[in-house]
Amino acid sequence: MTRTSRRSGRPGGSGGSSTPGAPDPSSASSACSASTASTPSGTSSPSGASSPSGTSSTSSTPAPDAPDAPDGPDGPDALEPPERARTRSRWHAAAALLVLVGAVLLAHDHWPVIEAGADRLAAADRGWLLVGATAAVSTWVSSALAQQGAVAQPLPGGRLVAVQFAASAANHVLPAGIGAGAVNLRFLTRCGLPVARSATALAVKTVAGAVVRGVLIAVLALACPGVLRVPHVPAVAVAIVLAVGAAIAALLSGPLRRATRAVLADVRAVHRQPARAAALWGGSLAFALLHASVVVAVTQSLELPLSPALVALAYLAASGAAALLPTPGGIGSLDAALALALTLAGSPAATAASAVLGYRLLTVWLPLLPGLFVLGLLVRRKTL
Repeated sequence: MTRTSRRSGRPGGSGGSSTPGAPDPSSASSACSASTASTPSGTSSPSGASSPSGTSSTSSTPAPDAPDAPDGPDGPDALEPPERARTRSRWHAAAALLVLVGAVLLAHDHWPVIEAGADRLAAADRGWLLVGATAAVSTWVSSALAQQGAVAQPLPGGRLVAVQFAASAANHVLPAGIGAGAVNLRFLTRCGLPVARSATALAVKTVAGAVVRGVLIAVLALACPGVLRVPHVPAVAVAIVLAVGAAIAALLSGPLRRATRAVLADVRAVHRQPARAAALWGGSLAFALLHASVVVAVTQSLELPLSPALVALAYLAASGAAALLPTPGGIGSLDAALALALTLAGSPAATAASAVLGYRLLTVWLPLLPGLFVLGLLVRRKTL
């Protein structure tokens, strides 16, 4: 009897459970959590309830669902006052509206291009266009796979793919990948990663994508000799570029060293987990190949007289050159570079323009409105 009374009088009950109502740091949830933390099973009975041995429990700790209970581990929003939560919701709505307005203006400016592309593609082979659309949809899955590979902790797969879809829509409004970077950074921080670690994860993914793209260009250039020609650049221009680069590196030597060390540390951490490394490099490779496959499928639908390897090489080279010009989603710079690359490869100019328009329709204009809807939904559900 004495042992029973002593066991029942413990605040946490059997099993070493924590006191109900006290926040447990190890069970803090985030936007990525599948569900909220459950109440421990071994909680003591409320005040006044008698134990099986007849000893009254004197615990006065409030129940987790009591109105006056302290803030529990329900995520960062539960610790905010209502005024701050409303302010944050307004900012989220304003950001989503800004993205929508920018997308509408962008579509309005390029509407003649969209209409002309639709007319040219109306007589194209529908089967090849369906292959291109399937490859375009698959790019979001491969991007999600690469992003998971750049992070050591597991991320929710469904929401990660939805975030990549929304990021692709945001990326067509802001230049140089800022839109996609901001969406992914917000998602990773909502999943509990620190801002610095989230930024390095994005940098790891970007570096892996650039390395994969360079390797693919080299391999395809060997398979298609004589296609890529290095343009003649004056020595003075090269010297100026090198001098400016050296000056910038000297001014930012400290931050660059710290950022490089952080990225290398994350790269080492990822490669200590073979599954993560395979996801990073496999997703990056699939992302580049799938985008090239979209262009190949469109050119096949238009019966462009070029081999698939040559078209893929033209796309990869053009996308690499367009990355040097920070336009929203590469629109404008990639269009001109890809049309020029296809023309130099031997395609008629009109057919090359139609291929670029078809690529843009499948990867930008058709998924734009659904992507903005998903973006707004993720913001409303506080996934972003």
